[in-house]
Order: sequence, then structure tokens, then C-alpha cells
Amino acid sequence: MITAVNILYLKTVFLQVILKIHEARTRLSKLGCFKDVGVFIDTYDGPDAVEDGIEVTFEVREVNLLGAKVNTSVGNNEGTVSTGGLLKNIFGRGEELSCEYSHGTKKSSSFFTTFTKPFHNEASTVFTSSVYQQGTEAPWSGFKEFDRGLLLTLAFNSASNVQQKLILDGAWRHITCLSRSTAFAVREQAGHSLKSALRHELLVDRRDDLVFPSDGVAFTIKNELAGLGGDIGFLKNELDFQVNVPLPKEMVIQGSLLAGHLLPLRNNKTHCITDRFMLGGPMNVRGFEMAGIGPHSDGCSLGADMYWAAALHAYSPLPLLNRGSISEKFRLHAFVNTGNIGDFVLTDDYKQNLQTLVRDMRLSYGAGLAMSFGGFARVELNYCIPLLLQRGDRPNQGLQFGIAVSYL
Repeated sequence: MITAVNILYLKTVFLQVILKIHEARTRLSKLGCFKDVGVFIDTYDGPDAVEDGIEVTFEVREVNLLGAKVNTSVGNNEGTVSTGGLLKNIFGRGEELSCEYSHGTKKSSSFFTTFTKPFHNEASTVFTSSVYQQGTEAPWSGFKEFDRGLLLTLAFNSASNVQQKLILDGAWRHITCLSRSTAFAVREQAGHSLKSALRHELLVDRRDDLVFPSDGVAFTIKNELAGLGGDIGFLKNELDFQVNVPLPKEMVIQGSLLAGHLLPLRNNKTHCITDRFMLGGPMNVRGFEMAGIGPHSDGCSLGADMYWAAALHAYSPLPLLNRGSISEKFRLHAFVNTGNIGDFVLTDDYKQNLQTLVRDMRLSYGAGLAMSFGGFARVELNYCIPLLLQRGDRPNQGLQFGIAVSYL
């Protein structure tokens, strides 16, 4: 006789079985060995069958050994197209070897040969080694850089939504002048250098969306020690913090903070313009040209060893439109940005340090339209008004366009 208690017990047991099957299927899918994982559930009628027994069959299809990829990415107000080939699941544990060439809209290019090894543990540890060649131009500073190097990365999750990375980067760098008008202060830093650095990154992201979050906090802390070898040496610390607060009518208030400090090592090591911080542009302090804030020489930005930037944003859905897949990609956007950059000298007097950091700070405000691009990047078109600026800055009042993954 089947009672209500027995039915409830069977439902509970079956639900637990379904959850375990889903967990097993998810783990199989994350191995990187299979391109399709199917699950079939049926009653079990074997010789050792028990009452109400079930049979679970996992049907998998292994990934192809050879593959190719073409993708686009954005960053630093530049679009990039990448193409390459890869070998998948080389040793049967989700390993991958890839070769990739990318070219950007602003004459940047790179070539990476990368080996990736996942360890399939509770921390989702992944080891990556890359040999790379990369060329970029910095027209705001009048130089171009060409790097060849080796990159070793160990990434793991230390908690939910918390990822850490240990990175060893060794690079041979070559800086050259971009044109005859490049300032002498930049020319004297041109030439070859060898950098060997150890970097630690802590990434915490508890936002409900990457592009237009309505709630949650995210922050990144980066610490880099250069000088393990070569002629470049410094200690560099960076902070990126963001908090989002939901309001009625699907409006969102967002506060952001960026800060960085570079401390030269007191030995025979040195550092150059490519190691220093730049400030200004559509990705951080809007209303200024790229790297348009801070020390300049003959129109070339020289960067500095310390900076900070803060922003207050308000986002709102487009009015008079029904909520749908298209309208969800757009937001009205208003902002106030401020920041400062320089080779500040700090002491043990905190009040004096605060006065030093806010003295001659810049301020801008504006409004515009933001759009989600591919679910991972954002496109902005804003009308910007610089309110506070200093001698030597390069303001950009009026319409300003930006596209990037990370914004202030």
C-alpha cells in the first residue's frame, strides 16, 4: 500500500538524485574534454535491481583535437580582431595549446603561443604559460613599444566569486619614438630594457551583471614587484573599486574609485614611461583627452608615479520604450568624475597627505548614452564638460566616444 508519506519520501529521494546528476553533468562539461554531455534516466531491470531503482547513463562526445577560432575584443578604446588555431584535450585532461594573432584598430598587434592546464580541483586551479610578442603605440606620449616575453600564470578561486592570480612576467622591451615631434623627455627613455616581475592579483566580483550591474560590489587589488632580474625595478600597487546601489524605477547609482602607486627600488634598477600611470580619457576621467591629465612635455604625456580617480554615476533605462532584449542593452548615463596625478611626496602626516592628493585635482561632468557590447564590454557616447583643470592638461569638451571592458 502506497501512502502519502511514501510518495513524499520518493519525491524527495528522486529530487536529490536529479540534483546529483546535474552536478555530475556540470563537472563533466567543465572538464574541457567534451563538447556535448547528454543524460538519460530510465528504470533499472538488471539482476541486482532494487525496488524503484533507476539507471543513469551519461553520453558524451569528445572535442575535436584540432580547432580554430576568430573573435573580437575591446580595450583601451580600441577594437581588436584575433585569429588562430588550437589543439584541444591534448593529454585527455582538458589541456589546450593555442597560437593566436591579433591586430587592433590603433596599430597594435600581438602574437601569443599559450599552453593551458586545468587541475579540476575545488579551487578550479588553472596554470597558463605563454610566449608572446606584442607591439603597441601610445600617440598621446609619442612612443611605440615592442615586447617579447614569457608569461606564467596560476589562477585559482579562494572563495565564492573570489579569484586570485600569481603571475611571473619576463619581458624584453623596446621603446622607440613615434614621430619627429616626440618630446625629448620621451626620447631619452627610448631603447631596450629587460623586465622580470612577480605580480599578485585579487579579484572579487559580487555584481549581478558585468556591464550594467544594478547591485553588488567589485574590487581588484594588484601588487607587482619588478626587479627579480634585468634593469627594471619597482614596487607597484593598484586598486579598482566599484559599488552599485539600486533605486526605484530601475535606476542605479554607482560609485567607483581607482588608485595606483609606483615606488622605485633604491638600487641600480630604474623604470621608464611605460611603467608609469596615465590619467584622462573616456575610460576614466572623461572630458579630457587620452592621458590628457598630468605632466606633459611638448604635447606628450609623461605619466606619473601616483594617481587617484573617483566617479559618481547614475544609470537609467531608456524612457518610453517597452522592456525587451534591445532596450536592455542601452542606458542613459550621467556622471561626475574627479582625479589627480603626479609624483606626490607623502609623509607620516595624514592630513598633509590628503591636502597633497586633492590639491590641483581635476573635475568634469556630463551625460550621454551607454550600450552593452557583447555582454562583456561597454560603448559610451557622452557630452563632457571639464570644470577644473590645470596648466598643461588637454581638455576635451563636447562629445566623447569610448569603448572598453573596464571603466571608472
